[in-house]
Amino acid sequence: MQSYNFSAGPAVMPSEVLAQIQADLAQSQKGHMSILEISHRSLTFDKIVDQAKDRLRELMDLPQDYEVLFVQGGGSLQFEMVPLNFANQKHQIAVLDSGNFAHKAAQAAQAEGVSAKIVASSRDEKYRYLPQLPADFSAPAYDYLHITTNNTIEGTCYHQSNLPQTNGPLVADMSSNILAEPYDVRNFDLIFAGAQKNLGPAGVTVVIVKKSWLAQQNVTKVGPMMRYQSYLDKNSMYNTPPVFNIYALNLVLGWVQDQGGVPAMYAANQKKAQLLYDYLDQSDFYHPLVTGADRSLTNVVFSTGNDQLDQTIAQQAQEYGLYNLAGHRSVGGFRASLYNAQPLSAVTALIDYLDKAQKEHQNER
Repeated sequence: MQSYNFSAGPAVMPSEVLAQIQADLAQSQKGHMSILEISHRSLTFDKIVDQAKDRLRELMDLPQDYEVLFVQGGGSLQFEMVPLNFANQKHQIAVLDSGNFAHKAAQAAQAEGVSAKIVASSRDEKYRYLPQLPADFSAPAYDYLHITTNNTIEGTCYHQSNLPQTNGPLVADMSSNILAEPYDVRNFDLIFAGAQKNLGPAGVTVVIVKKSWLAQQNVTKVGPMMRYQSYLDKNSMYNTPPVFNIYALNLVLGWVQDQGGVPAMYAANQKKAQLLYDYLDQSDFYHPLVTGADRSLTNVVFSTGNDQLDQTIAQQAQEYGLYNLAGHRSVGGFRASLYNAQPLSAVTALIDYLDKAQKEHQNER
């Protein structure tokens, strides 16, 4: 029986990449060493880092005035690193509070002594829609505006078409939809993305930052491990980096190229998401928790309206090879994560199962 992983992260990876990793774990480079054994100071790893950067540049159409860095600590560390380095003029940042991770970013900045003003929020409605910048928003009052492009838990997304318009620096957490749909990088001064959702295994974070903004970073009052300049100066190797994770990320980037790049991923993701949303919209048993243009392509959140029934159906799904369908504890219901590596067959299998579950539990709602 074919099985599918709908986890929001760590998440499904391409089968071709997993096969290559399996081979390289035993031996690589003509049998000399496992990928787990190579030195981060070796020519082999230098080539891996450089290739990963080049692939990311091509896939995201990065202009030359942007740098690519590989950092440890996940997206959560970036909640602290960005304000430490860049909230050094106004000492205040603006946050669009669109979900759990945007809210955590504001809290982390506050913990670092930076004022984080939530300029709009949908928290009172359980984040089921995207907050927009107020008409009187004044970018010069803040060092930057922080957004989360895709809200993994709640299933909403700022697509390129509905990005907030600001005339000041814009920072984006793209952890759960980087490379899943096109964005014009020129709209952003800094982008970061934890790898574990759409780029590879957990352990490395991609940071894309505009050079002219890098020149404004705080390099005197920030320790070297929390300073972007350290990673820039040492080609992301100020200390021992997560060698395996960068290697795996590089393989995933190569796989995305082989599939046709971001345009091909976007077309496939639209097809997968539309198939599932169409089913949910027509159902009288399940209902999606997000409607309209705010819907995420990568995290589809829905429910029967009965928490216990949702849990039962999500648990029973494992008998059909469908894993990790339970929604986040703060939202409940179901969450089907449809990242780049998730095949269309996973969605058709899910819909078939949801039909079976409806027939079995129709009278329990």
